Amino acid sequence: MNKLKNNTKYKTIGQVARILNLINKNTGTLSTHTIRFWEKEFRQIKPKTFSGNRRYYDENTINIIKKIKYLLKDKGMTLNGVKKVLNSKDSDIDVLYNTTIKQKSMIKSKINKIKDILSTIKNKNG
Repeated sequence: MNKLKNNTKYKTIGQVARILNLINKNTGTLSTHTIRFWEKEFRQIKPKTFSGNRRYYDENTINIIKKIKYLLKDKGMTLNGVKKVLNSKDSDIDVLYNTTIKQKSMIKSKINKIKDILSTIKNKNG
C-alpha cells in the first residue's frame, strides 16, 4: 500500500468523483455510485484493485470516464449511444471532447480577465 500512496498516478474512486465534479445536488456528497454503475455498463472502465478490494484508477481510465460523463451529461446521449461511440474506431469523439475542454478553459480564462478588469475599475472608482 505504501507504493500506492507514493504513486500519485492512481486515484481512488472518491478522488475521481471529485475530479469529475460528480456531486449529489441534494446531499452535497460525492456520487461514487455513478462511477460504479458506469463500470458495469462500460467495459472500457477497468479500475485496478490492489488491497481491500478498493478501486484505483489510472489516468487513461479517468480520461475514459471523463468522456463518458461528457457524452452522457453534456451531450445528453443514451447509454447505448455512448457504448456505440466508445466501441467505434472513429476518433471524432476525441476531437470533439478535446475541443470542448479547450473551449471551457479559454472561457474560464476570459472570465477571470474580466473579473480582474472589473475589480480594477471598482478599486479606482471606490
